[in-house]
Amino acid sequence: MIATLRENLEQLEDAIAAACRAAGRSRGEIELMAVSKTFPAEAMAEAASLGLTLFGENRVREFASKAARAAELWPGNAPAKKRVNLIGHLQSNKTARAAELFDGIDSLDSLRLAERLNEAAAKFDKRLPVLIEVKLSPEETKAGVAPESQEAAQLLDHLPDLPHLDMQGLMTIAPWGAPEAETRACFRTLRELRHRWAYSYPRLDFGVLSMGMSGDFPLAISEGATRIRIGTALFGKRQPQAEPE
Repeated sequence: MIATLRENLEQLEDAIAAACRAAGRSRGEIELMAVSKTFPAEAMAEAASLGLTLFGENRVREFASKAARAAELWPGNAPAKKRVNLIGHLQSNKTARAAELFDGIDSLDSLRLAERLNEAAAKFDKRLPVLIEVKLSPEETKAGVAPESQEAAQLLDHLPDLPHLDMQGLMTIAPWGAPEAETRACFRTLRELRHRWAYSYPRLDFGVLSMGMSGDFPLAISEGATRIRIGTALFGKRQPQAEPE
């Protein structure tokens, strides 16, 4: 698989560089997250051998089943320690396991979840990086906090007082199969929210804008993404999902 993965990564890097040039941005401004959900630990290790260090997983149970194997296979010549973040919806009853397993939670969407994560991270003596997931799509299957909701205001108000969470920015997912203008508007809205919230909540860090996937990352880069989440363009067609948690 590694030859294919190397080729995919080279093509992806060319496309990222082209998107950066078109947007007048530096490639160094964009962090690449390899979305390894549904792929085995061996695929993560191969990606690491090519220089990738940030990975995204969708489910607590799925990553728990391959975490030990991933650590065992991690190449000794990898350029840096790997980070594996949870990018899927986190159920509150899985916060303890998530705080133990992951290096960051990119899908924080309520104050209750934040409080439980803070308590769980304290038990592991961790300061856990988090992103707030913002729901900017009408699709019912999309998770996240509504930007103008009371829940969003409560979360932003209280996050500075949760010492074991390290707020780092925002994440969103554009509507599936939407026209380019709608996708671009979604990403632009997240960028504008970041500016507004950074002004209103100066105790919080909003440096990370995680938006854009295999099918729409050039638009996300043009609208200010600092992190793009790439799975299919790297690893190929997604493997069938296991039963829901």
